[in-house]
Amino acid sequence: MVPDVDFFKSSPLTHKFGDLFNPPGLTNFLGVVQSTLDICGLSCISFPPFSCGSTQTLSFFLNNRYFPATGLPVTFTWYPDRIVREAKYKNFKLYTITSMAVKKFAVLQEFQIENQSAQKRRINLRFALQGGVTKAAISWNKPLPPAEPDNAITIDGKRNALLFTAKHSKAFSLQGMFPFTGKLSKQEIEYSVELRPGEKFVLFYVNAIGESAKDVQTIYDSLIYDVKAEIEKFRKDWNDELKSIFTPGNERYSGSLPILETNDNDILRVYLTSILNVVYFKRDNPYSVYGRAYDTLMPRFWQSVTFIWDYALSSFTHALLDPAVMKKYLEHWMQLDIYSHFGTEYLTGGPVGNWYSANDFNMMVILKNYLLWTGDFDWLEKNISNKSVDNKTKKVLDYIEQYAQSWKQFKSKNGLADYGEIDNLLECVSTYIHEVAGLNAANVFNLRTAAEILLFAGYKQKSAKLLKDVKDLLQELQKLYVTGKGYWRTRFPDGTMIDVRHSYDFFTILNTIPEDLTDRQKTEMVDFFQKELQTPKWMHALSPEDYNAPFSVRPDHQWNGAYPAWPAQSLSGLYRIGKADIAFKWLKGLAKSFNQGPLGQAHFAEDVINGEQGGAKKAPYEQPYITDWACSGGGGYVSVIIESVFGVKPELNGTINAEPQFAGFDPKAELHNLVFRGTKYNVTKNGIIKA
Repeated sequence: MVPDVDFFKSSPLTHKFGDLFNPPGLTNFLGVVQSTLDICGLSCISFPPFSCGSTQTLSFFLNNRYFPATGLPVTFTWYPDRIVREAKYKNFKLYTITSMAVKKFAVLQEFQIENQSAQKRRINLRFALQGGVTKAAISWNKPLPPAEPDNAITIDGKRNALLFTAKHSKAFSLQGMFPFTGKLSKQEIEYSVELRPGEKFVLFYVNAIGESAKDVQTIYDSLIYDVKAEIEKFRKDWNDELKSIFTPGNERYSGSLPILETNDNDILRVYLTSILNVVYFKRDNPYSVYGRAYDTLMPRFWQSVTFIWDYALSSFTHALLDPAVMKKYLEHWMQLDIYSHFGTEYLTGGPVGNWYSANDFNMMVILKNYLLWTGDFDWLEKNISNKSVDNKTKKVLDYIEQYAQSWKQFKSKNGLADYGEIDNLLECVSTYIHEVAGLNAANVFNLRTAAEILLFAGYKQKSAKLLKDVKDLLQELQKLYVTGKGYWRTRFPDGTMIDVRHSYDFFTILNTIPEDLTDRQKTEMVDFFQKELQTPKWMHALSPEDYNAPFSVRPDHQWNGAYPAWPAQSLSGLYRIGKADIAFKWLKGLAKSFNQGPLGQAHFAEDVINGEQGGAKKAPYEQPYITDWACSGGGGYVSVIIESVFGVKPELNGTINAEPQFAGFDPKAELHNLVFRGTKYNVTKNGIIKA
């Protein structure tokens, strides 16, 4: 049941210029590239600190016309290791394979054109080349990566290629095509080809990036003469990667994930694609100051940046697959002021962006998952210096206490935390500000989690002290509930209450304080979710009935779609209150939206925007949607399968149990080689046993 790259094959995605479409991207764990709405167009090539920004480095002209201007559709099929594009022009078939080189700063492409007519035909092919390359060994603290638009261009006659040289940094990009029969200028390579009926013409393209002309020439020469072999090598490397993920004691990760055996291909696809939503963000870039990193978005925005919030939403997957990196991130973030940024980037290790109010909650979620699955309790006594605040040294346990109690610094006269304005929270919902229900429920979770850890570590008095605030918090939180409606209010500093029908309250409250809700509240909340948020194959982050719906069309948190983790979090909440039948039926529908590669930063609700080959369509990167092609937040469905469906429950004391809620799931399904603190387990509908 270990998949190969072909298992992840996307649906054929057919689009032309002007469509709402986010073209697929690739990674080789060093950098990224994105395809464009062009049969061979490439953009967003980046191997930090080297980047071409959002420059379209390769573009295609067919019979002297820019290909998107022909109005012809292109069919994209994505695999983890390649993007296949196909199109037809009159009696010609065009076909490309975009790939990357193994452990090299290079992008590869194979281009084919076939004469499918009964007559000999001549056709003109022009490939426009651009550079934009730069080296920026500084903090990449803006959404788009850096670029230099004024590269010097030199013709490399020996290679029939163009060398782009940055004028303001040490960066080079060498681009060319083989065979070397094309006519080369400083802007393009042109081929005039005559093809017999059924004859194909094949070209190979390489873009090598590096710090010196010699570096890129060496990379280029090692690839250009046998691009096909390198594409196959990259495929093999990806298949080896996939095997490692499910192999305890493998050489690529500090952990592993269990194999899911089932005849339910929908659920299998959800599970495996969600894993890919974490793996696809792994970066083993030699320029990283803290070694291996996990980015949050790709291939366009915030390259080299890890958002604490997004990492937390997939932290269950990280805890099983790569706990050593998880521990490193926790220690790194403890050394910084998490009240002044939303994450860090790996070129400098420094902070990026503004404060997110959810940081305390998310740090606690990451900590809990790490401790539960590793049992690394000696680490709790480790001293870590907070270098960016007061340079004081504190134990990990002290940081846990801090995250549990920091809500008090934001405490309003009402007794709840006031989390400020829009940029601290969901960014595109102007009423979800100040005293929000979800994060105040999370404060109860933080207190209880910290108390549990402290008690287990032998700090009984500290544990009890934390729990003293829980009752008052819960009592005040209940005042925000809209009785009979199933949703919650926010409270503004002047005391005004605003109804906010947002999913973040729904799933955060179900996942953090389910035992503190009445049966009536649970019923009303589920009714609200089903009537206003849920769609058969996706969901609305904000109810379309909410007053704030006209404020924005950014689909990750607004009325027209949802961020990829929100369905996963909603599923977890439904399972947590025993609504397995509702959750599993919806999970089967959501599976249809896992057909476009890793989940995007947002998908449109299919009752708003027509779906994509049976699934909810990924939102595009252009304004006003500004959502990236893939997002690490999609890694949360691994937890849904293991913790919710299979009901696996680890405890701090080292015991592990399972209370499966299969509902309509394959009764013969099994998890194999689930590793908990060094011991392998198997899980079935009957529970968990040692392997």
